[in-house]
Amino acid sequence: MGLSGNLKTVSFPDILQLLATGKKSGVLEVGTQSRQKEVAFKSGNIIYASAVNSSEDLLGNMLLRRGKLSKADLDKAITLHRQTGRQLGTTLVDMGLFSKEEIAECLKLQIEEIVYNLFSWQEGEFIFHEGASPTNAPFLVELSTMNVIMEGTRRIDEWLEIQKVLPPDDVLLALVKNPKINREEITLSLDEYKILTLINGERTLPDLINASPMGEFVTCRSVYRLIVNKMVEVIGRREETEKEDEEEVMLSLVFTMFNNCFTRIRAIVEQIIGEDNKRFNAFVAQYRSGLLRFFPGMGEDSEVKPSYEKFLASVRALPPTTRYHHLMFGLQTMLSEQLEFVFQLVGEGPFREALISVKKEMSEPLALRREVVKRYGLEDSFFKTLKRADKVVKMIRG
Repeated sequence: MGLSGNLKTVSFPDILQLLATGKKSGVLEVGTQSRQKEVAFKSGNIIYASAVNSSEDLLGNMLLRRGKLSKADLDKAITLHRQTGRQLGTTLVDMGLFSKEEIAECLKLQIEEIVYNLFSWQEGEFIFHEGASPTNAPFLVELSTMNVIMEGTRRIDEWLEIQKVLPPDDVLLALVKNPKINREEITLSLDEYKILTLINGERTLPDLINASPMGEFVTCRSVYRLIVNKMVEVIGRREETEKEDEEEVMLSLVFTMFNNCFTRIRAIVEQIIGEDNKRFNAFVAQYRSGLLRFFPGMGEDSEVKPSYEKFLASVRALPPTTRYHHLMFGLQTMLSEQLEFVFQLVGEGPFREALISVKKEMSEPLALRREVVKRYGLEDSFFKTLKRADKVVKMIRG
């Protein structure tokens, strides 16, 4: 089935309708420069969905917000997940923290949020790979696509009304002390009650979304209803605290992300060829100068573990107006060339595996500080780099 195009001309609900009525099996890819999502189908029903570089794809954060997982256990699970390459959900089951059924239920909610979010996309390239199966999917679900279409369409209509009432992001929300409503008339849904317990006069709407265990849409809908029913009110703007050093936050993200990426690339090559690989070592040695020497692609236990403090000092020794562009140009070139070399050295399969691994290493750090990431354009530059590497490989392959 040759289904491809742009959401500007074919809406997401229409695509789902075609796949559902045709009882198609395969994987639908939808993406922009900074966002990419995949939805897998079997006989017209949705069985899996994943999002690259999106906070809703972070299973660990979902479990953390729901109070089902401690920060210490999450950190341990993430470490094991990176060391073994196994999915985080599978790792949590292996650790005995959750049953398969519990993880499957959380993944179902996560998949629904990813799919429903696509209903709001006004543009983005899409392509359906008929017969393809989802990769790295530890648990599959089965959602009626027709039900998803109805719920997604309803959410969009409701969202338009919700947006008219929601307050600005920088104002604090509090409970109305003396609501002008009879106690007998107060009826709260479970969702609204949960949000009500989070409102304390010190949180803004973004704070509530981050603290809520229910996802953005349900949280915003609950806040909307509480405001309309005059149970919650705005009490003023948050006082400005001492501003954090945004450049340092950005540099910390870059340092973590790219070191993790280069470590994953090396691990994939060594899995196939072994640690004593002179060709790969000689290739990456060319980058061990200037700022790039702080990205050796070695793990935490390596003797050449890079020092973030020294990296930060070296970056700040450069002129402020050019330091960021100088750093990112070098890292983007290095990442693209290493990925291309993986293809030349061990073939397309490992190259694709490296590409997926790099995306995963980037997705979590990028999702943690969305405003800084957006301001510095980290998402765009990252995905352009991967596209460049993919384009070169396609040209070589012919």
